Amino acid sequence: MRRWSVGVRDDQRAHQIETIKRVARQLLATHGSTGLVLRDIAREMGQTSSAMYRYFANRDELLTALIVDAYNDLGAVVERAEAKVDRNECFERFVATGKTIRRWALAHPHEYALIFGTPIPNYQAPPETIVAASRVVLVLATIVNDLPRKQHVRRVGSLNASDLEPGIGEFLVGVTPSQAGRALATWSSLFGLISFELFGHFVGSVKNRSAFFEASLEEFWKGLLSE
Repeated sequence: MRRWSVGVRDDQRAHQIETIKRVARQLLATHGSTGLVLRDIAREMGQTSSAMYRYFANRDELLTALIVDAYNDLGAVVERAEAKVDRNECFERFVATGKTIRRWALAHPHEYALIFGTPIPNYQAPPETIVAASRVVLVLATIVNDLPRKQHVRRVGSLNASDLEPGIGEFLVGVTPSQAGRALATWSSLFGLISFELFGHFVGSVKNRSAFFEASLEEFWKGLLSE
């Protein structure tokens, strides 16, 4: 009986945590990350503010949980989409990855803004977010690392090892710092394009945004590889 009661309590706690996060996402959609306040979540749930602290010590702890969830959700859908493509078709894997990131962003604009938008004032992401945040990066890095020997990542300028964080070597194996810089520039361009679309910067300039995005992916890929 005691073991059963512990299991029930654990299930109830997990359910309550998911409810809090669901309500928090709703408030993110209407007020943004700066408007996320535990007492407002409690009010929406018909509970007292003190009840929230049984599950999250403060706003930052809740934000971290939402950020990790968003990174993991994006990472999971990207991993599944990229895994469906023939391992030898690196360009097609890159396109599948890019298009999946865009679809996820358009379907989850507030979560995308939370992890790729304006930094949240007075919030410092803890190390526990790194693993989740690395999932998409690892997919993209694997594509670069799987390039046939006849294809090489183009150099960018005169970058050297001191210009990049040492950790980049954990993702990009066997490429020079300059080549790693080209890969980083390509990934930054991909996410920058998505951000421009999501945050309204293409209004009045790009009509068919899907076509523009897919054409841009081709250009990114050409720019990544050397002749």
